[in-house]
Amino acid sequence: MEFQDVVRHRRMVRSYDPDRPIPPDLIDRIVRNGLRAPSAGFSQGWGFLVLDNPADVARFRDAVRPDIEPEGWFAAKVDAPLLIVPHSNKDAYLDRYALPDKGFVDRSDAWWTAPYWDIDTGFASLLMLLTAVDAGLGACFFGIPVDRIDAFREAFGVPPQFTPIGAISIGYSDEPPRDLRSRRRPTADVVHRGRWS
Repeated sequence: MEFQDVVRHRRMVRSYDPDRPIPPDLIDRIVRNGLRAPSAGFSQGWGFLVLDNPADVARFRDAVRPDIEPEGWFAAKVDAPLLIVPHSNKDAYLDRYALPDKGFVDRSDAWWTAPYWDIDTGFASLLMLLTAVDAGLGACFFGIPVDRIDAFREAFGVPPQFTPIGAISIGYSDEPPRDLRSRRRPTADVVHRGRWS
């Protein structure tokens, strides 16, 4: 698929064909492409939990389901052949930038203008989403409730320095195509050239 077609076809897909597993080599390609994302200082402060069997997906649902479940809340109902949970590791960035070529030996995060550990993990997640589209799959990035992070960590043995930034469901789409052009904000409302106003 041409890159412009991949970008044009990327959308959040929430319903997948339950009878079509994703081949292992395709799962590997999705993950490998995510690892090609840029990272500040080449810190690569990320980790990815790959859940590709129904028992693990069910355990994920149980771990992240809130006590009072909002109507139609996706994470508690997600049923996909593949979930990838991207995690950021702030310490990896603070350690990297404390090295002599960066020189922030106090490991402070006060000078960081944005949490690049989360941003870079988001870049990796987007590459995974685009790889899924390129392979003819559907995918959705969705959040995990903050009050369920500890339960998620416990269920999957996630070390404390890794923070999940969300989750990605992937599978063969079972949804009819949708045209979201009417809902897309006009370019002039979000792109400013030369100055904001």
